[in-house]
Amino acid sequence: MIRNILFDMGGVLMRFIPERYIADLGVSPEDGTLLMREVFRSPEWGALDWGSLTEEEAYVRFCARLPERLHEAAAELLFRWDRPIIPVEGMEQFVRDLKLSGYRLFLLSNASVRQHEYWPRIPGCGYFEDTLVSADEHLVKPQPEIYLRACEKFGILPEESLFIDDVHLNIEGARQAGIRGIVFHEDIPELKQKLQEAGVKICCES
Repeated sequence: MIRNILFDMGGVLMRFIPERYIADLGVSPEDGTLLMREVFRSPEWGALDWGSLTEEEAYVRFCARLPERLHEAAAELLFRWDRPIIPVEGMEQFVRDLKLSGYRLFLLSNASVRQHEYWPRIPGCGYFEDTLVSADEHLVKPQPEIYLRACEKFGILPEESLFIDDVHLNIEGARQAGIRGIVFHEDIPELKQKLQEAGVKICCES
């Protein structure tokens, strides 16, 4: 029986759209391509999720590779991409319905330590009992160890848990840890159907 539902954050509870963040800066297409490569697709961005680098350290490295005219743009992308938070439409109500239906809700996310700063601004966060962020544990999805660590921290059993993520590999990692999973395709009716097929009963739909 499923008692616990774990959620990913980016692409599930909120949108993470690097192309939009860059476009909002109003830079040229050439500079936009450069920022995408040297910020969002850089080794440093992955190191932030691992917790092996701070944002401040990453910024110094970005600036060493970028022309000075893009230093402020890099700072905007690194420190302020989350302003404003762009929620996934309908997800706040969905997690509310799950909570009211008696399920325990938890967050399991690949993110930097700065996640703790913007998490309170994500709609629906108040329905979650606890969170586990990759940078705090120096583990990342889809390593099976991070899912087991989450179960340990939350005091839950893998066989009583289900994980929702927008990345197939992350769901496979959960399954290797004994946790059932569902890939989210930004389609809440489809997600509800798959949860029902897994035995999750949502009895308080808004």
